[in-house]
Amino acid sequence: QVQLVESGGGLVQPGGSLRLSCVVSERTLRSYPKAWFRQAPGEEREFVAVSNWNGASTSYADFVKGRFTISRDDAKNTVYMQMNNLKPEDTAVYYCAVGTVATTRANNYAYWGQGTQVTVSS
Repeated sequence: QVQLVESGGGLVQPGGSLRLSCVVSERTLRSYPKAWFRQAPGEEREFVAVSNWNGASTSYADFVKGRFTISRDDAKNTVYMQMNNLKPEDTAVYYCAVGTVATTRANNYAYWGQGTQVTVSS
């Protein structure tokens, strides 16, 4: 069974930083597109960032451009997201996902992690 395990969430003050990690258990998924989504209470899950199969191409939601950076280490089968200058509106559960196409659409991703909570508050 494929498992995606996120870590790195927590409570941070506005303007602070966090680095999320997501380890994928299945080695055959090592060179697949990987993405981050988030879901705030009462809201739909929304796209945050995506890396293509080798990390050469990335894409971000407008609301995180210049603040968040997605990266990957395929030797460790891990995808990261560095989040800087965090804002209260970034508070959400963050999910990593693996799919066959690097898109912004959640239903294109077959594998999901359980999520990690990020709370930005003073």
